Amino acid sequence: MRHPRARIPLGRARAISLRRGTAAGAAAVLLASGTVALAQTQASAAVGCKVDYATNQWSNGFTATVTLNNLGDAVNGWTLEWDFAGDQKITQGWNGTFTQSGKHITVTNPSWNATLGTGASVSPGFQATYSGTNQAPSQFKLNGTVCTGSTGPGEPPPGGSRVDNPYAGAKVYVNPEWSAKAAAEPNGTKISNQPTGVWLDRIAAIEGTGGARGLRGHLDEALKQGAGLIQLVVYDLPGRDCAALASNGELGPNDLDKYKTQFIDPIARILGDAKYANLRIVTVVEIDSLPNLITNTGGRPTATPACDTMKANGNYVNGIAYALGKLGAVPNVYNYLDVGHHGWLGWDDNFGPSAELLAQAARASGSVSNVAGFISNTANYGALQEPYFTINDTVGSKSVRESKWIDWNRYTDELSYAQAFRQRLVQAGFDSGVGMLIDTGRNGWGGANRPAGPGPKTTVDTYIDGGRLDRRIHLGNWCNQSGAGIGERPKASPASGIDAYVWMKPPGESDGASKEIPNTEGKGFDRMCDPTYTGNPRNNYNMSGALPDAPLSGHWFSAQFRELLMNAYPALP
Repeated sequence: MRHPRARIPLGRARAISLRRGTAAGAAAVLLASGTVALAQTQASAAVGCKVDYATNQWSNGFTATVTLNNLGDAVNGWTLEWDFAGDQKITQGWNGTFTQSGKHITVTNPSWNATLGTGASVSPGFQATYSGTNQAPSQFKLNGTVCTGSTGPGEPPPGGSRVDNPYAGAKVYVNPEWSAKAAAEPNGTKISNQPTGVWLDRIAAIEGTGGARGLRGHLDEALKQGAGLIQLVVYDLPGRDCAALASNGELGPNDLDKYKTQFIDPIARILGDAKYANLRIVTVVEIDSLPNLITNTGGRPTATPACDTMKANGNYVNGIAYALGKLGAVPNVYNYLDVGHHGWLGWDDNFGPSAELLAQAARASGSVSNVAGFISNTANYGALQEPYFTINDTVGSKSVRESKWIDWNRYTDELSYAQAFRQRLVQAGFDSGVGMLIDTGRNGWGGANRPAGPGPKTTVDTYIDGGRLDRRIHLGNWCNQSGAGIGERPKASPASGIDAYVWMKPPGESDGASKEIPNTEGKGFDRMCDPTYTGNPRNNYNMSGALPDAPLSGHWFSAQFRELLMNAYPALP
């Protein structure tokens, strides 16, 4: 599976309007929804609340608005509490009385605004300082009750009615089949207990293939583990992966009815089984597809006839809309759509149109509420954060955007890209509380080649190439990349607007074969997986950077897994 990057001419900068908050200059407005909740309630009162946390930050400070929505009975006198994850220190506040004790913050109502009716909201705000990462609080409480976005007689089960962030407080399913393969490798037990995505990449995978569990088998095992959440990749769209061959699928471009009746409908029936009602089910729906319709069609240098066909027949949009509607009808399913990565959609001419196309597909499903969030960097290698340069840096009189690596992109890494794309999605019509996932399974880039500081300011290229963590030959390279490492471990609510860091692509599973391998899985041979390949327009005719001797996509690739462990960052214990 890959994410191609399309060469983009310098485009016009777009102003991004926001549903809430204010953007100041180059500062990004970052939103993170508070989670839902309600703990014990008095017999005579329904208690429940939801919090939206919006920040406008700069290098060492920020302002924040904390919008508290009362979903339960009216209260006369309110107290809002949370804990900071870092060293944030409030210097002034408004619309409430702020008290800070270490990391713990308490805000009480002002005398003129003590009553909070059902459905009413208040928006205390503050200014603060910070250093390092300005991570959003993971939990808020109203009068001692955790805000989960619902009301009821007690703490809700892991599944049930949807919550703002399904990962918050949930134990995530560990696939025993992947875990066993990982544990069998040298030092593999250091990560074999981590949760990874379960890929449903063909119709046969629903029942199970080659001794591997089917969908019910994984769901039943999740219940046995006491897991509160399972991650599925739903990936068998007609004409799948139209810009590459390594992850071509079994369905032809016009097999929409077969996709609906033999793939999506059976999955929806299984997920709707009452025995799984208390299990939060995250479904990553059809990675790669919609971004391909933006970057690889319509006469662009990167266009392919297959992508032009899928844009013309509408089966990417129609298939995804159908999947979102069917899966979204299951109350404990959380659909996430793919937003590529910063090296694919980070250019002006890709960024906004992709957000609008995602909104079009969501609306075609019946409601944008069928989408719980979005995922970036799925099965890709983009660094989570580049610490040694910013997009605003200059060398001499030149912007770093003029470097060969950045090539006029607006973003340098996945975190800044995901947070900015989230805002553009809100502008396109998605809920302001929508969250992002970032796949960090293979973007650690540790090891001996990891820079320890900025590159020399001789030219913009020496500055960027000397300081970038992402050591790929070219940002457009995507297949089994040499030198990559395990990235951040899966975790919930790691940063503003981010629901979780995840390992949706299981580390150790190949992106594609290094040479032609006959198979019955519909997977072709893509030269970008061949280490001798000298490139194409999508990687500006650079070497592919792929590892040799790789098996078919999705198959176990021991050599790659061992390299990922060796180059892990943060380093493994």
